[in-house]
Amino acid sequence: MDIVTLGELLIDMFPEKIGPRMGEVEAFIPKPGGAPANVAVAARRLGVESAFIGKVGEDLFGYYLKDVLDAEGVDTRGLRFDPEARTTMAIIAMPDEHSAEFVFYRNPGADHRLQTEELDRELLQSTKALHFGSLSLTDEPARTATYEAARLAREAGALVSYDVNYRPSLWKDANEALQQAQSMVREVELLKVNEEEAALLTGMQQLDTSNHGQLEAAAKALLGKGPSLVVITLGADGSYFQIEGGGGYVPPFKVDTVDAVGCGDAFVAGLLFRLVQTAQWRDNLTMERLPEILRFANAVGALTALKRGAIPAMPSIQQVENFLSER
Repeated sequence: MDIVTLGELLIDMFPEKIGPRMGEVEAFIPKPGGAPANVAVAARRLGVESAFIGKVGEDLFGYYLKDVLDAEGVDTRGLRFDPEARTTMAIIAMPDEHSAEFVFYRNPGADHRLQTEELDRELLQSTKALHFGSLSLTDEPARTATYEAARLAREAGALVSYDVNYRPSLWKDANEALQQAQSMVREVELLKVNEEEAALLTGMQQLDTSNHGQLEAAAKALLGKGPSLVVITLGADGSYFQIEGGGGYVPPFKVDTVDAVGCGDAFVAGLLFRLVQTAQWRDNLTMERLPEILRFANAVGALTALKRGAIPAMPSIQQVENFLSER
């Protein structure tokens, strides 16, 4: 297996219109989502094998989401069904095309009830890369299951990838969120954060995305916590990477954004797609290769911004190649 993702597979209730704040939206449109699931689908559309490990409710939405992943060619042998909890739902408002507000119906949600003994160990010990986010760290038993999955994949030589993807409303308090996020950083090889998460994890007040010196300082501080590669995504302003041998800013592709939800997940899929193309993923962690790899990932994210929804917007490898060839 090339890429395994673990975590939430849920229903995203997108607002019918962009503009209204939460509480003012008049109608919602259900779409399949969940950050790790988005990554699995995006990776598959780019042309590599992908699998998903997680838990949904034994309900209409749960079986619908499995059908979506199956139709995309994502391996679902690691998906479990919970007869006692509903499939998690995310209610989304979009004040503008670049920002989103989230309210999660997850008390409890099936996704955070994944147990260690339910993990598909064969998948975890045979994959080239494992990716997950912080939503599976908010509650037990999924928290312990995530740490165990990371351990199994890491010991088998896989690239372990972590997107902080901080959603304040899902945590009991900010201190617990920070503690869990920092603890997991020590367990992974690839850390992906946005500028706000980078500031949170480093204790900086705020990051100026136009100040490359600040980006370098934050990325180096995070690199010192254990990862081999730190990537800071900057939305429409591009991305920044840091490895032991140096770092650099990779400029964005300017597009007319329709919906930015899911762009970060698409970026991660593009990044992982390129990193696992070689026999040893560590061979790609060089100043010569990473700028081009992140340029590819930026392109995948940019194309995703051109359509509404997350999974429905993920581009194919042909679309990415055509986009890059035109630029």
